[in-house]
Amino acid sequence: MKELRAGVAGAGVFGGFHARKYASLDGVRLVSVYDPDAGRGAALASELGATATTDLATFLAGLDVVTVATPGATHYEIALAAVAAGASVYVEKPLTYTLEEADRLLGAAAKAGVTVACGHQERVTFAAMGLLGLAARPILLESVRHGTPNTRNRDISCVLDLMIHDLDLALAMSGDEPVAVEAEGEFDRVRAEVTFSSGWTAVFEASRIAEARRRVMTVEFGDGRVDIDFLAPSFVNTTPLPLNPDFAQTPDGRDPLGVSVARFLAAVRGAGTPVASGADGARALDLALAVEQAAGL
Repeated sequence: MKELRAGVAGAGVFGGFHARKYASLDGVRLVSVYDPDAGRGAALASELGATATTDLATFLAGLDVVTVATPGATHYEIALAAVAAGASVYVEKPLTYTLEEADRLLGAAAKAGVTVACGHQERVTFAAMGLLGLAARPILLESVRHGTPNTRNRDISCVLDLMIHDLDLALAMSGDEPVAVEAEGEFDRVRAEVTFSSGWTAVFEASRIAEARRRVMTVEFGDGRVDIDFLAPSFVNTTPLPLNPDFAQTPDGRDPLGVSVARFLAAVRGAGTPVASGADGARALDLALAVEQAAGL
């Protein structure tokens, strides 16, 4: 098996998570870390035996795979440069800042024959529960994703930062297309209602200015409901669906990011598909931007 040379763009919290995953896996070697903050990049690279640089072209030279974990507004520029250099890319959400950027990135990747994955690893948790690939359609979904104030991700709204996770889960669970979107709120707090093509409704609430973290979801079916607490993590199931109450103790439930990175690397080697493809990331972005537009952001 060919060793893949990996690089991570962004030495912040999520960049550190990705860099440590690469450094811990067989068949991949963390080579380089890119960050405009030289000290931050050097600290992460030194910890993991990689090199650090503030120059993007230097960073990309000779890499096979790149994780983009920089501020959301910079994802497109860095991911496109990585694709142009012949690398496959794992882009943390949001995939890009606009749909036009997403289209150009995916077109360039298809032309170059490289893989694009997007960081919607909440799908791994949902799959471990048993909530993906169901024959049953929900009749109502309600999600609340609250975070407390911080200085991260100020270049994007709470919709692209937080709500997009739950928008993606709704899309992945049902496979339906959104047909109507209503929303209200502000940059750091938004409530949205989405109607899907088969007639069911989802209500999403996201906030970055809450007093406490809260991440819950209720999914109602015709014969019961599933109440999920993502922070616990646990759920209560009153449906006959054969869900796994011990999902948090499974390998996938314990390490969703590790599963997502491993699936990305397998896809690069032609041995499967990412947890969330670039097209999946673009689909979630499309709905998130529709929510922003409806909310007047």
